[in-house]
Amino acid sequence: MHPTYQSNAFAVTRRSLLGAGLGLTFIRKAHADGYHRIAVVDWAMLETLLALNVVPVAATELVQFRKIAIEPPVPEQVADLGLRGSPNFEMMQLANPDLIVSSPWFAWARGNLEQIAPVASYTIYEPGRPPYAAAEQVTKALGERLGRAEQANAYVDASLIEIETARRKIAERTARPVYLINLGDARHFRAFGADSMFGDVLQRLGFTNAWSKPTSYAAAAPVPLEALAAMPEASIMIVSPVPSDAQSTLAHSPLWQALPAVREGRVFVLAPVNPFGALPAARRFARLLTEAFSGSGTLIDG
Repeated sequence: MHPTYQSNAFAVTRRSLLGAGLGLTFIRKAHADGYHRIAVVDWAMLETLLALNVVPVAATELVQFRKIAIEPPVPEQVADLGLRGSPNFEMMQLANPDLIVSSPWFAWARGNLEQIAPVASYTIYEPGRPPYAAAEQVTKALGERLGRAEQANAYVDASLIEIETARRKIAERTARPVYLINLGDARHFRAFGADSMFGDVLQRLGFTNAWSKPTSYAAAAPVPLEALAAMPEASIMIVSPVPSDAQSTLAHSPLWQALPAVREGRVFVLAPVNPFGALPAARRFARLLTEAFSGSGTLIDG
């Protein structure tokens, strides 16, 4: 199961699905020229489809996707299938897909999904393996399957160019290592390692990841805040969202204020990015990180 499921206040109803223009067609049709109605249950796959200008008929947890992943934008006509941890199979049936795009995190649901439509599952994240190259491969594989090979190759090439451009832009700032974290509360954080998309892109930008300990599926959590003192020369990059109670508490925390990065203004906060995303998330992270290091923003002043 995906490690970052969050609640979704969006009420999924039959009326909302039909109102989204999906119609009352209940019989799947085979299309000689490819797939015309694609549903998707994994956010990284949703990102990839949208990057290839493929708009699915339905996807999971869209309210949270729009808050956390943000890019690419999801058209309003895409029906919401509810939580990633418990997708609404009845709604999936009503969406009448001729293909469901998934990932190994949803292996537990594959039997139910295959009763609705063929399932195509792709892997980006594996413990201990940097995911960027896998995201490239998945983008090309989806492009090939959906008749978008040219668009997929172009997107892969554009992603490399964007990251290389960012690397050159901040080359003078890469001498100092960086902690990549997400705050759980005022005393604990999640550290993103080399097998996270954030850690992989950080390395591609020329930085050293200050978190060198093993991670499982991209991150280690929860980690006590004092662990950030292990490498005092490192900057701290915090990926939003930041819990409001954590931000207010850290402002008065002697432990937080004692960290060299805090005292010296080397703490940056990024807008939300999907931590388990594909190439769109990699590009967004690279852009936001470059903007942070090109400016002087800090989360909490020392």
